[in-house]
Amino acid sequence: MLDPPYSASAPRQGRTARGRREAAPWWATLDDEELLDVRICDLGLRVEGSELEERVERLHQELEARGLRLKPHVWLSHEWFSPDGVPGFAVPFYLAHDRLKRLERKMMLEVEGGTRSSCMKLMRHETGHCVSTAYRLHYRKRWREVFGSTSQPYPESYLPRAQTKHFVLHLEWWYAQAHPAEDFAETFAVWLNPNSRWRQNYRGWPALLKLRYVHDTMAKLVGVAPPVRSRERVETLRTLRYTLREHYRNRQATYGDQSPDIYDRDLRRLFSDEPRDRERPAAAQFLRRHRREIREQVARWTGEYVYTIDRVLHDMTSRSRELKLRLRNSESQSLADATTLVTVQTMNFLRRVPHRIQV
Repeated sequence: MLDPPYSASAPRQGRTARGRREAAPWWATLDDEELLDVRICDLGLRVEGSELEERVERLHQELEARGLRLKPHVWLSHEWFSPDGVPGFAVPFYLAHDRLKRLERKMMLEVEGGTRSSCMKLMRHETGHCVSTAYRLHYRKRWREVFGSTSQPYPESYLPRAQTKHFVLHLEWWYAQAHPAEDFAETFAVWLNPNSRWRQNYRGWPALLKLRYVHDTMAKLVGVAPPVRSRERVETLRTLRYTLREHYRNRQATYGDQSPDIYDRDLRRLFSDEPRDRERPAAAQFLRRHRREIREQVARWTGEYVYTIDRVLHDMTSRSRELKLRLRNSESQSLADATTLVTVQTMNFLRRVPHRIQV
């Protein structure tokens, strides 16, 4: 574990979101292995001065344009979440610095909220939780009639119905279906987006009734001060006393570990271990060659973490090598079939492990 230095000579300069110039943090020039040994509490990050500052301001402007007096407070933590009873939300620390975004991409193969548009989508979603908390909306009878009871426990995992029109489509993986609280947060996020054409986009959908409820409820809250005003910050960076290495080890375990032999039956259907095919290309080499292509296609279909898909694909490749499997069909047909199989196995994986449920 690396300790932060107490002095530095001629630090590199960087430009903040507001155009100010400030010294780069002491860990910014470390290589990945060194950086992984830095404790999260020692990163010294803040929302202020980062590109997140402008995005928080934009979020507040969107709320103000709707006549809402709520301005959620935002702090850095290990992931996105809005705690019970707190009308604010946490943002993952890596979004506060480009060096940490690069590390996040290396360790998890993507950066959730790394672009301005994706970050705003997530912020609008978390703001939905904040609005429900600040105005105690989830205690109202009509809210429960529209979305359901928030007292029901969060599922450890969920298998969404892709074809249903009872829920809005905002975050990936049909997230509104995870829980009534998420259903409201997703519906609110669609309503809040200034570029949303929800009346046209959801015409004929049962989900339109939820959007109209949000619209009517927010109209009644114009200019109303929120009764819940807690400024508490939960699991702030200074309380996270573990290293980045430990952080990513835990996340990778959550989104990637399972026994590879569960793929055997499907792999034997797709590929061949018969003597007559021993001269055909090896299935493991084929999967490695098309790994990026398959991974990106499955990510587009499912909206799931690229890291999860990559781990499924890695385990299938390893198992194909151990079983000495060979291609049974043409490369084009094998590629299409393999992509479908990885999609199915990714969805099966999500039934067996906790999904990324936010609070």
